[in-house]
Amino acid sequence: MQAELSITALILEASLVVQLVMLMLLAFSVGGWMMIFQRRKVIQQASQNALAFEDRFWSGVDLGRLYQEVGARAQNASGMEKLFHAGFKEFARLRSNANLPQQQILDAAYRAMRVVHSRELDKLESNLSLLATIGSISPYVGLFGTVWGIMNAFIGLGAVQQATLAMVAPGIAEALIATAMGLFAAIPAVIAYNRFSHRVEKVDNQYLNFMDELLAILQRQTSAPAKAGTSA
Repeated sequence: MQAELSITALILEASLVVQLVMLMLLAFSVGGWMMIFQRRKVIQQASQNALAFEDRFWSGVDLGRLYQEVGARAQNASGMEKLFHAGFKEFARLRSNANLPQQQILDAAYRAMRVVHSRELDKLESNLSLLATIGSISPYVGLFGTVWGIMNAFIGLGAVQQATLAMVAPGIAEALIATAMGLFAAIPAVIAYNRFSHRVEKVDNQYLNFMDELLAILQRQTSAPAKAGTSA
Protein backbone atom coordinates (compact mmCIF):
# COMPACT_ATOMS: atom_id res chain seq x y z
CA MET A 1 0.00 0.00 0.00
CA GLN A 2 2.81 2.39 0.88
CA ALA A 3 4.52 1.74 -2.45
CA GLU A 4 1.27 2.46 -4.27
CA LEU A 5 0.79 5.68 -2.34
CA SER A 6 4.37 6.68 -3.05
CA ILE A 7 3.96 6.11 -6.77
CA THR A 8 0.67 7.99 -6.78
CA ALA A 9 2.26 10.87 -4.92
CA LEU A 10 5.17 10.97 -7.34
CA ILE A 11 2.78 11.13 -10.31
CA LEU A 12 0.68 13.88 -8.72
CA GLU A 13 3.73 15.91 -7.76
CA ALA A 14 5.51 15.50 -11.10
CA SER A 15 6.09 18.46 -13.35
CA LEU A 16 3.40 19.40 -15.86
CA VAL A 17 5.40 18.11 -18.82
CA VAL A 18 6.00 14.72 -17.18
CA GLN A 19 2.32 14.46 -16.24
CA LEU A 20 1.30 15.18 -19.82
CA VAL A 21 3.71 12.49 -21.02
CA MET A 22 2.22 10.00 -18.56
CA LEU A 23 -1.31 10.92 -19.65
CA MET A 24 -0.35 10.40 -23.29
CA LEU A 25 1.19 7.02 -22.50
CA LEU A 26 -1.91 6.01 -20.57
CA ALA A 27 -4.03 6.86 -23.61
CA PHE A 28 -1.65 4.83 -25.82
CA SER A 29 -1.94 1.86 -23.49
CA VAL A 30 -5.75 1.94 -23.27
CA GLY A 31 -6.11 2.45 -27.01
CA GLY A 32 -3.62 -0.32 -27.72
CA TRP A 33 -5.47 -2.86 -25.58
CA MET A 34 -8.79 -1.91 -27.18
CA MET A 35 -7.31 -2.53 -30.64
CA ILE A 36 -5.74 -5.80 -29.47
CA PHE A 37 -9.07 -7.24 -28.31
CA GLN A 38 -10.90 -5.94 -31.39
CA ARG A 39 -8.34 -7.23 -33.91
CA ARG A 40 -8.09 -10.58 -32.14
CA LYS A 41 -11.83 -11.11 -32.51
CA VAL A 42 -11.92 -10.08 -36.19
CA ILE A 43 -8.92 -12.17 -37.28
CA GLN A 44 -10.00 -15.23 -35.32
CA GLN A 45 -13.49 -15.02 -36.81
CA ALA A 46 -12.09 -14.66 -40.34
CA SER A 47 -9.91 -17.76 -39.89
CA GLN A 48 -12.78 -19.84 -38.51
CA ASN A 49 -15.15 -18.74 -41.28
CA ALA A 50 -12.57 -19.59 -43.94
CA LEU A 51 -12.10 -23.10 -42.57
CA ALA A 52 -15.86 -23.65 -42.30
CA PHE A 53 -16.48 -22.50 -45.87
CA GLU A 54 -13.64 -24.64 -47.23
CA ASP A 55 -15.23 -27.68 -45.58
CA ARG A 56 -18.54 -26.80 -47.22
CA PHE A 57 -16.87 -26.11 -50.57
CA TRP A 58 -15.04 -29.46 -50.69
CA SER A 59 -18.02 -31.45 -49.42
CA GLY A 60 -19.12 -32.12 -53.01
CA VAL A 61 -21.91 -29.55 -53.02
CA ASP A 62 -23.03 -28.24 -56.39
CA LEU A 63 -21.27 -24.91 -56.94
CA GLY A 64 -24.38 -23.35 -58.46
CA ARG A 65 -26.31 -24.22 -55.32
CA LEU A 66 -23.49 -22.97 -53.13
CA TYR A 67 -23.46 -19.72 -55.10
CA GLN A 68 -27.16 -19.27 -54.43
CA GLU A 69 -26.69 -19.99 -50.72
CA VAL A 70 -23.94 -17.39 -50.41
CA GLY A 71 -25.89 -14.87 -52.48
CA ALA A 72 -28.95 -15.26 -50.24
CA ARG A 73 -26.93 -14.00 -47.28
CA ALA A 74 -24.52 -11.76 -49.15
CA GLN A 75 -24.73 -9.03 -46.51
CA ASN A 76 -23.39 -11.39 -43.83
CA ALA A 77 -20.99 -13.35 -46.03
CA SER A 78 -17.45 -13.94 -44.76
CA GLY A 79 -14.23 -13.18 -46.63
CA MET A 80 -13.81 -16.50 -48.45
CA GLU A 81 -17.51 -16.64 -49.26
CA LYS A 82 -17.23 -13.22 -50.89
CA LEU A 83 -14.27 -14.44 -52.94
CA PHE A 84 -16.25 -17.41 -54.19
CA HIS A 85 -19.37 -15.35 -54.90
CA ALA A 86 -17.46 -12.71 -56.88
CA GLY A 87 -15.46 -15.23 -58.92
CA PHE A 88 -18.32 -17.59 -59.69
CA LYS A 89 -20.69 -14.74 -60.53
CA GLU A 90 -18.30 -13.33 -63.11
CA PHE A 91 -17.58 -16.79 -64.48
CA ALA A 92 -21.28 -17.64 -64.88
CA ARG A 93 -22.02 -14.28 -66.48
CA LEU A 94 -19.29 -14.50 -69.11
CA ARG A 95 -19.61 -18.21 -69.77
CA SER A 96 -23.04 -17.64 -71.31
CA ASN A 97 -21.25 -15.78 -74.12
CA ALA A 98 -19.99 -18.52 -76.40
CA ASN A 99 -17.82 -16.10 -78.37
CA LEU A 100 -15.51 -15.31 -75.46
CA PRO A 101 -12.29 -17.34 -75.25
CA GLN A 102 -11.69 -19.52 -72.21
CA GLN A 103 -8.73 -17.54 -70.91
CA GLN A 104 -10.64 -14.27 -71.02
CA ILE A 105 -13.42 -15.74 -68.91
CA LEU A 106 -10.95 -17.10 -66.35
CA ASP A 107 -8.99 -13.84 -66.23
CA ALA A 108 -12.19 -11.88 -65.59
CA ALA A 109 -13.20 -14.25 -62.78
CA TYR A 110 -9.75 -13.98 -61.22
CA ARG A 111 -9.79 -10.18 -61.41
CA ALA A 112 -13.16 -10.12 -59.68
CA MET A 113 -11.76 -12.25 -56.87
CA ARG A 114 -8.63 -10.10 -56.62
CA VAL A 115 -10.73 -6.98 -56.03
CA VAL A 116 -12.63 -8.67 -53.20
CA HIS A 117 -9.41 -10.16 -51.84
CA SER A 118 -7.84 -6.72 -51.60
CA ARG A 119 -10.83 -5.36 -49.68
CA GLU A 120 -10.94 -8.28 -47.28
CA LEU A 121 -7.21 -8.06 -46.61
CA ASP A 122 -7.56 -4.35 -45.86
CA LYS A 123 -10.23 -5.19 -43.28
CA LEU A 124 -7.96 -7.73 -41.59
CA GLU A 125 -5.00 -5.33 -41.52
CA SER A 126 -7.05 -2.39 -40.25
CA ASN A 127 -5.49 -0.74 -37.15
CA LEU A 128 -2.42 -2.98 -37.25
CA SER A 129 -0.35 0.02 -38.30
CA LEU A 130 -1.61 1.89 -35.23
CA LEU A 131 -0.45 -0.96 -33.01
CA ALA A 132 2.95 -0.81 -34.67
CA THR A 133 3.06 2.95 -34.13
CA ILE A 134 2.20 2.62 -30.44
CA GLY A 135 4.82 -0.07 -30.02
CA SER A 136 7.52 1.98 -31.71
CA ILE A 137 6.98 5.47 -30.28
CA SER A 138 5.82 4.76 -26.72
CA PRO A 139 9.35 4.02 -25.39
CA TYR A 140 10.61 7.27 -26.91
CA VAL A 141 7.75 9.28 -25.43
CA GLY A 142 8.47 7.70 -22.05
CA LEU A 143 12.19 8.43 -22.49
CA PHE A 144 11.38 12.07 -23.20
CA GLY A 145 9.46 12.27 -19.92
CA THR A 146 12.36 10.61 -18.11
CA VAL A 147 14.95 12.99 -19.56
CA TRP A 148 12.78 15.99 -18.72
CA GLY A 149 12.22 14.82 -15.14
CA ILE A 150 15.91 14.09 -14.51
CA MET A 151 16.84 17.43 -16.05
CA ASN A 152 14.52 19.24 -13.65
CA ALA A 153 15.90 17.23 -10.73
CA PHE A 154 19.48 18.31 -11.48
CA ILE A 155 18.41 21.89 -12.12
CA GLY A 156 16.90 21.86 -8.63
CA LEU A 157 20.15 20.52 -7.19
CA GLY A 158 22.00 23.44 -8.66
CA ALA A 159 20.06 25.83 -6.47
CA VAL A 160 21.19 24.26 -3.16
CA GLN A 161 24.54 24.27 -1.41
CA GLN A 162 24.56 20.63 -0.34
CA ALA A 163 22.90 17.87 -2.40
CA THR A 164 21.49 14.77 -0.74
CA LEU A 165 19.93 11.58 -2.09
CA ALA A 166 16.61 12.52 -0.51
CA MET A 167 16.52 15.66 -2.64
CA VAL A 168 17.27 14.06 -6.01
CA ALA A 169 15.57 10.68 -5.55
CA PRO A 170 11.93 11.85 -5.97
CA GLY A 171 12.69 13.66 -9.24
CA ILE A 172 14.52 10.68 -10.69
CA ALA A 173 11.81 8.29 -9.49
CA GLU A 174 9.00 10.26 -11.12
CA ALA A 175 11.04 10.43 -14.30
CA LEU A 176 11.54 6.66 -14.36
CA ILE A 177 7.79 6.13 -14.00
CA ALA A 178 7.41 7.67 -17.45
CA THR A 179 9.85 5.12 -18.89
CA ALA A 180 7.99 2.27 -17.19
CA MET A 181 4.67 3.49 -18.60
CA GLY A 182 6.21 3.75 -22.06
CA LEU A 183 7.36 0.14 -21.89
CA PHE A 184 4.00 -0.96 -20.48
CA ALA A 185 2.27 0.56 -23.51
CA ALA A 186 4.81 -0.63 -26.07
CA ILE A 187 5.47 -4.26 -25.15
CA PRO A 188 1.87 -5.59 -25.54
CA ALA A 189 1.45 -3.58 -28.75
CA VAL A 190 4.60 -5.02 -30.32
CA ILE A 191 3.75 -8.59 -29.30
CA ALA A 192 0.18 -8.23 -30.60
CA TYR A 193 1.32 -6.64 -33.86
CA ASN A 194 3.76 -9.45 -34.61
CA ARG A 195 1.23 -12.14 -33.71
CA PHE A 196 -1.62 -10.56 -35.66
CA SER A 197 0.59 -9.95 -38.70
CA HIS A 198 1.47 -13.64 -38.73
CA ARG A 199 -2.18 -14.68 -38.38
CA VAL A 200 -3.29 -12.27 -41.12
CA GLU A 201 -0.63 -13.75 -43.38
CA LYS A 202 -2.00 -17.24 -42.72
CA VAL A 203 -5.57 -16.16 -43.50
CA ASP A 204 -4.33 -14.37 -46.62
CA ASN A 205 -2.63 -17.59 -47.76
CA GLN A 206 -5.92 -19.41 -47.25
CA TYR A 207 -7.63 -16.86 -49.47
CA LEU A 208 -4.98 -17.04 -52.20
CA ASN A 209 -4.92 -20.83 -52.20
CA PHE A 210 -8.69 -20.95 -52.44
CA MET A 211 -8.65 -18.53 -55.37
CA ASP A 212 -6.19 -20.75 -57.23
CA GLU A 213 -8.19 -23.87 -56.44
CA LEU A 214 -11.46 -22.30 -57.56
CA LEU A 215 -9.84 -21.04 -60.74
CA ALA A 216 -8.57 -24.55 -61.52
CA ILE A 217 -12.09 -25.93 -61.08
CA LEU A 218 -13.58 -23.22 -63.29
CA GLN A 219 -10.90 -23.88 -65.89
CA ARG A 220 -12.02 -27.50 -66.10
CA GLN A 221 -15.62 -26.38 -66.42
CA THR A 222 -15.00 -24.05 -69.35
CA SER A 223 -14.37 -27.03 -71.58
CA ALA A 224 -17.73 -28.57 -70.59
CA PRO A 225 -21.15 -27.42 -71.86
CA ALA A 226 -22.69 -24.60 -69.82
CA LYS A 227 -25.16 -25.78 -67.18
CA ALA A 228 -26.84 -24.49 -64.06
CA GLY A 229 -24.14 -25.55 -61.65
CA THR A 230 -20.99 -27.58 -61.13
CA SER A 231 -19.55 -29.63 -58.32
CA ALA A 232 -16.25 -29.04 -56.58
